[in-house]
Amino acid sequence: MSSRLLIQNGTIITLGAPCRVLEGMALLVEDGRIARIAPKEAISGPFDQVIDAGGQVVMPGLVNAHMHFYSTLVRGLSKMAPSANFQEVLDHLWWRLDRQLSLDDVEVSAQVVLLDAIRKGTTTLVDHHASPHAITGSLDRIAKAVKASGVRACLCYEVSDRDGEAISTEGLEENASFARRCAREGDPHLRALFGLHAAFTLSDATLDRAAAMGQDLDIGFHVHVAEAASDVAVNLQQHGLTPAARLHAHGLMGGKSIAAHAVHVTDADIDLLASTDTFVAHNPQSNLNNAVGIADLIKLTARGVRVGLGTDAMTVNMLEEVRVALWAQHLRQDNPSCGFMEVANTLFVRNPELVSRMWGFPIGTLQEGAAADLILVDYHPPTPLNGDTVLGHLIFGISQATVDTTICAGRVLMEGKRLTLDVDEASLAAHSRELAQRLWDRF
Repeated sequence: MSSRLLIQNGTIITLGAPCRVLEGMALLVEDGRIARIAPKEAISGPFDQVIDAGGQVVMPGLVNAHMHFYSTLVRGLSKMAPSANFQEVLDHLWWRLDRQLSLDDVEVSAQVVLLDAIRKGTTTLVDHHASPHAITGSLDRIAKAVKASGVRACLCYEVSDRDGEAISTEGLEENASFARRCAREGDPHLRALFGLHAAFTLSDATLDRAAAMGQDLDIGFHVHVAEAASDVAVNLQQHGLTPAARLHAHGLMGGKSIAAHAVHVTDADIDLLASTDTFVAHNPQSNLNNAVGIADLIKLTARGVRVGLGTDAMTVNMLEEVRVALWAQHLRQDNPSCGFMEVANTLFVRNPELVSRMWGFPIGTLQEGAAADLILVDYHPPTPLNGDTVLGHLIFGISQATVDTTICAGRVLMEGKRLTLDVDEASLAAHSRELAQRLWDRF
């Protein structure tokens, strides 16, 4: 890692509040943080590395608020029955898949997708993992891949009662073990949440055990909430509460927790999410793919809910996801002129707020003292680029451009569109294909 890295001649997009567009400024990185943003001649050398960003925008690395690394090895798989609804998607694909995963599958799945994240300019990911017959040590194996890639990730294990009490207990312990590791090591690349699948696959007893363990560890919870109408129906029928209300009753909501999806939340649920400061991770491409609906971002944000953006493993390209979020919201509201700021804020404001809170220092903004997580994107703006127009350029222009350089914690992970890591991508892909074929045979 270069201890003093200078980036010059680019157009700097700071994001943050306010989001500024800076011309004629250079950016100095020292020991993993942004040390200075100033005119080039005002920053004295020597430098360990100088990057010329001419013809490029320099902007923060992007954040994915809800991801599933383990889904990587299903690409191209067709050995499942067609699904008529979301429950059948789980039964026919995802729950069949996760039961067949080995620890090697888990690690390679993460390795492959993390390299893709670097290429797409995503430098922080919040993952949600499941491998019910390979639980113990699974988060350490994912963490190993994260460390090798050089990006940041918050990890958790998806506890569920769907495979029996012993597996549920093992999942609880895996969350606790990894959270203790993170607290002990203080690694700037790793953080932990306490993972839960969804309320409809969790008993009251398991929710209480998770709540007690998570609160003792002083970490938040990461759980799917009202992704499909079936989640709501099961909880109402069996417990007399919506998923959000039931999770809250067990002490699982709050400012450190993530509720993924929140497609089928009631007005009372929305007020609950807002009053507890629970973060919602919106995943539009996945919701469209599974035909479960689209969350009402306008209502959620108007009522004070913090809504960020995830991909649910559909992609690691956050600029692709934010575009789909906008089109989907137009359709959801039957209004092609609504939701622009609500959607833009998910990726460019709320996601950075989420991970900055998790890590304890600014991430996702270019300011002095913030994490040196940034990307250089090839882009010659064809119209004026300034503080008033920058979001339009990000969504309609920069999103279609190519990431040239990716830096995380001051370490250059890709430069000139070539990874700088000590990894043979062809060999990794070949190994991944071998593991995928064995997995498919078991599937």
